[in-house]
Amino acid sequence: MKQVIDFTIVSRVQMGTHFFALTIQHPGKMEPILPGQFVEVAVRGTREVMLRRPISIHDVDAEKNQLTLVIQVVGKGTQQLSMLKEGDTLNLVYPLGHGFGVIGEHPLLVGGGAGIAPLLYLGKCYQLRGVRPTFLLGGRSAELVFATQSFETIGDLLVATDDGSLGYHGLVTEHPQFMDRYDHICACGPTPMMRAVARSARERGIGCEVSLENMMACGIGACLCCVTPTDKGNLCVCKEGPVFDATMVKSMQ
Repeated sequence: MKQVIDFTIVSRVQMGTHFFALTIQHPGKMEPILPGQFVEVAVRGTREVMLRRPISIHDVDAEKNQLTLVIQVVGKGTQQLSMLKEGDTLNLVYPLGHGFGVIGEHPLLVGGGAGIAPLLYLGKCYQLRGVRPTFLLGGRSAELVFATQSFETIGDLLVATDDGSLGYHGLVTEHPQFMDRYDHICACGPTPMMRAVARSARERGIGCEVSLENMMACGIGACLCCVTPTDKGNLCVCKEGPVFDATMVKSMQ
């Protein structure tokens, strides 16, 4: 059930130059959250930003009723959010969208840039099933790959950077262990990266889910700004996704 709630910020951690993490406290009992779901955040304190911002859920602590969001500073809205501090409130609509299926016994979880964020909670959900996932994280440079120590605690970690500053020098799809021994793939990140991952998975007969990063203003399918063409017609990413079977999304074919 979707809720509109004021969470309290309990910690703010800078994650390199471009990202920061907010751990936020629900005032009561949180709704159950699936990996891959997202929140819509109200940007307060400025008249320049009217619409909420969609943010992936990085981690969930159900016992403490806390969420962690990782936010990349890319514009006026996220710049305003970056000024928040401990004790401030953050108004959310949550939980939104459909998440990953947590499928397979040897999953590969591929993330690029801000698309790395939802993979941590997804990995923990695999861990609860007794499955150790492999993470393949990519970015243009080392400063765009974050939370590596957290990923290493729950799975096997592979990294690729365009400039070779961390891990393999090249794209995630060029990593020597890409498509090594996996039976299911989950991907989140830039469209060209996800398209390449989806095509490789399809060629090998491996199931693949992708989390689309379309602009999502309302989060409930009302504004239609996030519509994407699929084999089932034009669907709202915020309502029918953001996670889809890659084979049905036109941009992944």
